[in-house]
Amino acid sequence: MENSIWIEKYRPKTFSEIKGQDDIKDKVKAFVEKRNMPHLMFTGPAGTGKSTMAIVIARELYGDEWKSNFLELNASDERGIDIIRNKVKDFARTKTLGDVPFKIIFLDESDALTKEAQQALRRTMENYAQTTRFVLSNNYSSKIIDPIQSRCTVFRFKPLPKDAVYTLIIELAAKENLDINDEAKEALFVISKGDCRRIENIMQSCSSLSKNITKEMVYSMASFARPENIKKILEQALEGKFIESRELLLDTMLQYGMSGIDIIKQIQQEIWNLPISEKAKVHCIDRCGEIEFRMTEGSDEYLQLEALLAYISLQKENKTF
Repeated sequence: MENSIWIEKYRPKTFSEIKGQDDIKDKVKAFVEKRNMPHLMFTGPAGTGKSTMAIVIARELYGDEWKSNFLELNASDERGIDIIRNKVKDFARTKTLGDVPFKIIFLDESDALTKEAQQALRRTMENYAQTTRFVLSNNYSSKIIDPIQSRCTVFRFKPLPKDAVYTLIIELAAKENLDINDEAKEALFVISKGDCRRIENIMQSCSSLSKNITKEMVYSMASFARPENIKKILEQALEGKFIESRELLLDTMLQYGMSGIDIIKQIQQEIWNLPISEKAKVHCIDRCGEIEFRMTEGSDEYLQLEALLAYISLQKENKTF
């Protein structure tokens, strides 16, 4: 995902350019203005602005010298104790360039650090508190040991809301001279689930084919089936048309190049839009969870998806729904 040119080209450089996360942005901005901040932990889904926020902090604090006072490490690549003992300690013990009394070490995907590395990091944060501030970014804060969490101010990032997603799409379209209609915007929002990095990647891919971005192009580029197709598959199963439902499911998977895991997630979303009772929806969601588990354990995905459609067809026949 990070190979997108647009990600770096349009990465926000100031707090005002960051989309969404207004509450977090205001609090972090206050730390920067006072030139004094605690260790920070940014946690939340991918593509919601965690890394960008860390880089903007460095830019605002150090100006043109920000790269000299900012060390960025991806903990998923270098996750052992040696990276803490060597790279992190070497950078932490050097003097800051400029009038800000501390440097910043940014550990991206810090939840990938081993437990031993986290214990070493805990001590390093303690020993170099006068000269270094740590910013930790992760998707799952539960994977970070409690002593590190207690040393940080934790900010929980949320997926971007619809208005922020639309603002981002409109700005990117204007900068790249793209024509994008409302249906395509809605499709981007549905597919991205608030992940602005995914939006940029899909839009960049679509723009290489045409300056006029349509809903069909977005779904095709994202390998995401149209919601109406998924709904039709389920409705045919509900009507007892198992063969037709099965054929449409296979055609959809082949057309969009989708895996079983991809399509079971879309089925789970569309179940809530079916004209069946709430109890029946709960039964279907429960079966989706079971089938997704079987797939991850290595079961044949086509067989499992057929089993789901068969289950829905039989329930309707038995008038359970």
